[in-house]
Order: sequence, then structure tokens, then C-alpha cells
Amino acid sequence: MKTIYVVRHAKAEGQRFQAPLSEEGERQALQLSTLLENRSIQAIYSSPFVRAKGTIAPFAMRSGLTVQEDDRLGERVLSDRDLPDWRERLKDSFDNFSLSLPGGESNQMALERARSFVDEVMKKEEDRIVCVSHGNLTTLLLRLFDDTYGYKELFALSNPDVYVVEIVNQRATVRRIWE
Repeated sequence: MKTIYVVRHAKAEGQRFQAPLSEEGERQALQLSTLLENRSIQAIYSSPFVRAKGTIAPFAMRSGLTVQEDDRLGERVLSDRDLPDWRERLKDSFDNFSLSLPGGESNQMALERARSFVDEVMKKEEDRIVCVSHGNLTTLLLRLFDDTYGYKELFALSNPDVYVVEIVNQRATVRRIWE
């Protein structure tokens, strides 16, 4: 059995690459560390964004594991332009996975990036891993295992959020474990 803990980062001070965790986010990262401590985690992968690495840092220190940065876990860029109607455009991108806005990445492209990451970790010897990402990409990671995840589920995610994906004989179960 392969177990993947899919983590959405804790609360942060913004959306830019260098945005750190807020004070509340730092407390949440400590709670996450406690949640994960007795789960026999063998590897940690994280988006290179500061808020994602900060979310898993307390657990990495506690467990003695190295955080392996992976660009494929970085957040999907909807567009490189300011979009006043970004929510509507984001919904459009879930209705049409190939929709790519100016300077952005389609959901299909981000899903393939997520699939590449999952395919790689499925071949590794570690059976219990954590991957830390962002809202849109977390939703797409979960969608790889349960195709009901989409726009509505993206907005149901909390910061942070944690899902456990258990894969046995190529069948996956997904359940939320963050309270």
C-alpha cells in the first residue's frame, strides 16, 4: 500500500512566491507537525513557494526528514494579468480544462504536471509520503485519485488542509483528516 498525504499550505501573508506564513499559519504548521508525527512518514515533497515549505518545516525538523522541493507542486498560475473576474474565469477553467488564459496554465497542463509527480513517487520505495502544495494544484492532485474533485471542492479546502490518499492494487481512497 502507498499512502500519500496531500497538504494544502497553512495561512499565509499573501499569494506571491515569497509570501511567508502568517502568525496563525505558523501555529497551524505546528498543529500539522503533531498530526503527522506518528504516521511513519518516509519522505516529504513540497512546492518551492515559501508558504508551502514553511507549512511542513516544523514536521521536517521533528522527524529529521529533508524537504525535497519539487516545482511540479507549485501553484497553478491562472493568468499573469490582474483579473477582476478571476473567480468566474477560474470556474470557466474547471468547466473547460484546456482553457488557458493569457500568461497562464490550463488545468489540463497543471493536471499533467501533478500526474508526472504522482507517477514518479509511485515508483519510489517510500510507501508513506507527504506532499505540500496549493489550493488549485491540491484539488488537481486529489482529482487524479477521485474525479469528483473540482471547482466546488477547491473552495471547500481550508488553509491548511490535509487529505490522505491510500492506494492498494491501483485503487485509491481519499479522505480528509484535517479538522
